[in-house]
Amino acid sequence: MLAKDTDTEKLFNLLEENYLRFNQVDFIEDDPISIPHQFSKKEDIEISGFLSAIIAWGQRKTIIRNANRLMELMEGAPHEFIIHHNESDLRQFQSFVHRTFNSDDLIYFIHALKQIYNSHNSLEEVFLNGNVMKDRISNFKSIFFSAEHLKRTEKHLADPLKGSSAKRINMFLRWMVRKDNKGVDFGIWNKISASELMMPLDVHTATVGRKLGLLERKQNDWKSVEELTNSLKEYCPQDPVKYDFSLFGMGVNSMV
Repeated sequence: MLAKDTDTEKLFNLLEENYLRFNQVDFIEDDPISIPHQFSKKEDIEISGFLSAIIAWGQRKTIIRNANRLMELMEGAPHEFIIHHNESDLRQFQSFVHRTFNSDDLIYFIHALKQIYNSHNSLEEVFLNGNVMKDRISNFKSIFFSAEHLKRTEKHLADPLKGSSAKRINMFLRWMVRKDNKGVDFGIWNKISASELMMPLDVHTATVGRKLGLLERKQNDWKSVEELTNSLKEYCPQDPVKYDFSLFGMGVNSMV
């Protein structure tokens, strides 16, 4: 819990103030989370959120444009498409590319998602295998790539056991798990607690974390994710990742 020294209290107030400032619905429009916000069905939110998070690197405008293109190719009904598509339906994906994520990768992702939904009630179920999030994400990757696939496609799902910060998966998990009344995160998953989530570490959150003394490690890897998340747990143990809004917002807006 919070120590009663002035510096710690100031940092707590700074984190809380910016959490409230940036965890607002106007945040949605210019963020990849805007894609799953187009849907109300749980499975559509999961699938659109997962695919949007997977391609969430590069310029945000390009990410959002390409994620919207994906939803169009799935005829605005991602869950129905995933479950009921046939091979001929996949021809239209041949021209899709986002940076190094190409049509071969995408078509495998569609096959893997179909297999998961045929075998599990929810995408959430596949993230429950393990005691800590590092193991759960790694186990999810193993299940996801259990079918025959191109080796190159594996690079699009991070593995914390190999040191990756797994930023995009942690971001997706934040979207699905966190519950508040702000209207940004969805909170549609109930078997994972917000206290188990790990920080989606990127250039902005890492830079601000270091400037605020929350992160000392220099590399942006899984050990830094653990260090930063543990530092933030001192301020909100039940929901440390809520401060993703604070650090990212302050970083993007050059506030520190």
